[in-house]
Amino acid sequence: MAASLLYKSIPVIALRGIVVFPALRFHFEVGRPKSIAALECAMSKDELVFLITQRDISKADPTPADLYRVGVIARILQVTKDKETGNYKVVVEALHRAVMTRLLENDSFILCDAKEAKSLRTNADENMIDAVMRSIKAVFDEFVTESTMDVGDFALRVLSNDDPGTLADDVANTVLSSYEDRQVILEELDIYKRLETLYGFMKRELEILRCEVDIEKRTEYQMDKSQREYYLREKMRVISTELGDAEEPMEEVQKYKEKIAKLCCDETVREKLNYECSKLAKLQGGSVDASVIRVYLDTALSVPFGEYTKDSLDLTKARKKLDGDHYGLDKIKERFIEMLAVKARVEDVKGQIICLVGPPGVGKTSIVRSVAEAMGRKYVRLSLGGVSDEAEIRGHRKTYVGAMPGRITNALIQARSMNPVVLLDEIDKLGKDYKGDPASAMLEVLDPEQNNSFRDNYLEFPTDLSKVLFITTANDTATIPQPLFDRMEIIELSSYTPEEKLMIAKNHLVKKQLSMHGLSGKEVRFTDKSLRFLIDRYTREAGVRRLEQLIAALCRKCAVRLSGEQKSIRVSEKLIQELLGPEKYNDETIDKTDGVGVVNGLAWTSVGGTMLQIEAVTMPGSGKLELTGSLGDVMKESAKTALSFIRSVADKYAIDSEVFEKRDIHIHAPEGAVPKDGPSAGVTMATALLSALTGRKVNRKVAMTGEISLTGRVMKIGGLKEKSMAAYKAGVKTVIIPKENEPDLWEIDGVIKENVRFLPVTRLEEVFAAALRPDIREGSSTVKFSPGSIPGSRNSGRRRIDEI
Repeated sequence: MAASLLYKSIPVIALRGIVVFPALRFHFEVGRPKSIAALECAMSKDELVFLITQRDISKADPTPADLYRVGVIARILQVTKDKETGNYKVVVEALHRAVMTRLLENDSFILCDAKEAKSLRTNADENMIDAVMRSIKAVFDEFVTESTMDVGDFALRVLSNDDPGTLADDVANTVLSSYEDRQVILEELDIYKRLETLYGFMKRELEILRCEVDIEKRTEYQMDKSQREYYLREKMRVISTELGDAEEPMEEVQKYKEKIAKLCCDETVREKLNYECSKLAKLQGGSVDASVIRVYLDTALSVPFGEYTKDSLDLTKARKKLDGDHYGLDKIKERFIEMLAVKARVEDVKGQIICLVGPPGVGKTSIVRSVAEAMGRKYVRLSLGGVSDEAEIRGHRKTYVGAMPGRITNALIQARSMNPVVLLDEIDKLGKDYKGDPASAMLEVLDPEQNNSFRDNYLEFPTDLSKVLFITTANDTATIPQPLFDRMEIIELSSYTPEEKLMIAKNHLVKKQLSMHGLSGKEVRFTDKSLRFLIDRYTREAGVRRLEQLIAALCRKCAVRLSGEQKSIRVSEKLIQELLGPEKYNDETIDKTDGVGVVNGLAWTSVGGTMLQIEAVTMPGSGKLELTGSLGDVMKESAKTALSFIRSVADKYAIDSEVFEKRDIHIHAPEGAVPKDGPSAGVTMATALLSALTGRKVNRKVAMTGEISLTGRVMKIGGLKEKSMAAYKAGVKTVIIPKENEPDLWEIDGVIKENVRFLPVTRLEEVFAAALRPDIREGSSTVKFSPGSIPGSRNSGRRRIDEI
């Protein structure tokens, strides 16, 4: 380390309330005789001066005993004299720390010997130094953000400074307000101790700053608010007096009490409202608390206590209304008719929480409105999709700013009835965050044993919801929490068949869209053939939402043509292609020819069923199994299980065991961008593997679904109704299903049963016998197999659906 510099007979300038740090440019004003003499002496020599802070800033003529011992050696850069005051304005550049070693006698000013004071690095761990530097930078960033000071590029300089010594000096010079604190930092030569001390000072300064900002804001806000409120109240009072409609507070309270007395409610509710009236009577009319109580009383008195609509229990009229508004949906209609029949016998029926589950566009929301109209009840729809705040259900407490009741209470106020039909739409899309779990709040709403005393946090008294008919909708029950799911009766809605879509379009959608576009049936005419063409070639959806959009598009385009000379339009297949563009889909989505290693699988999604092909190929290699197509863990395990089973029965199907060691196997599910998973692809993968390993072609008109065990059992799956619809739409003629799913066949639509053959199986051998063509080609020879000759096959398992 280089030796410290020594300074002989250097002039001293005492500073009041100012501490100068090294490596900084600084300007100050000199006016005291001793300081001016020291400045002149420095200018006549080497322009160096020793800047040191005096302990007591009140002393005009400090002695050497009044000065600190540590200061900075500075070089004078510029000196200018103010003609009016006679003071000197000095600009200096601080070079480094120095400590006074000896005082010299001089009557005009202070002279001393000084020695450079270098910063020391002790044995402190570098990580500890880095940690405290990082903390200082973080507090400095907060300080700059909280304060109104403009530091400009200096903040970037501090935050990017990696030298601990200069960082401490820069930050202390900017942040610390007390010159005593600055002097402590200047005198500390140990770098780690300097940083640690500075951090403590900065935390204190930040807290003081925050208190100052908070006090300033509150004082300013209270003055502005009180002055504004006073002015507005006085103005309102004068206007009300001039108009003669000024109302005394006691008169207002009396009116509230009269309304409360007329309520048909429980005594606990009446006591609560009267208590709030008593509080209002004690407050000044224009106070904030009085306004909060008024809003509360107005809201509570809006709840329709004791107001009920009379149910219409005529089953014939109800059935006619439901059939007139919706085609199909027989299961839902029958359930509501049953409910009305029971209600005609038992007035108080509990446990009527129904959840309609199905893909979008199948009529879940619209049929609930028809149910309300058929029953003669008021209808309110609450959309729950994306709701993540529990207060949306239970309401806010009155203590919060902008507090309001929850959606359930608002539904009663909106309906003006205590027994409306409330649709809780998209209940499977409830969110959850730090504000609470709205699904848990729904438990009290939907539990028949609890909802007779539902307590809204805003109202603070129990509300009877037992007469409300809650109907919920969902696309997928998997995302509904189990406790909430258990409180609901699930009614599943499947996809519409093309025939159902045709009837819905004829009887509802076309009429609705013609009316919405100002057209008549004579001006624009849709034929059954054109509607069927529109359904088959332009839509692939579970419901009819897209179909309605296309009909609306055709109506708009026809309206443009009718604005000319054309008087009427017959919508034909050719016109549809002209207006909507080329066909989007073909009649069938299955392959035109049988292939090897390509099998039609069936999958369930939240928007309906779909057909999912599985492909398998073999190639020279080392026996690896490759899986692609965004397959989930469950499907990957199904593929490995299928391969293990086929290896175990390789001899039965004349598969050389060396194939598994000398050839790689690749299984792929097309549309790799779409994630796929679920326990129903085992039979599909096993069939694709066997086809690829034996060369036997797969019947393209066969689709299958089912999970498998390691020993070849075919196990039960879910979503059979949606999967069968997907098979029917794709033109599949035979669907292989697990034997355990045979009881589910009664739910399948009659049109599907007439066009699709269902084959329940219990073993993989039965699947192979039904799906694979009975021939294997090896070179030029062809070996023929009959289904009965395949080991383990059971043709007795093949039965048409009408025999089950």
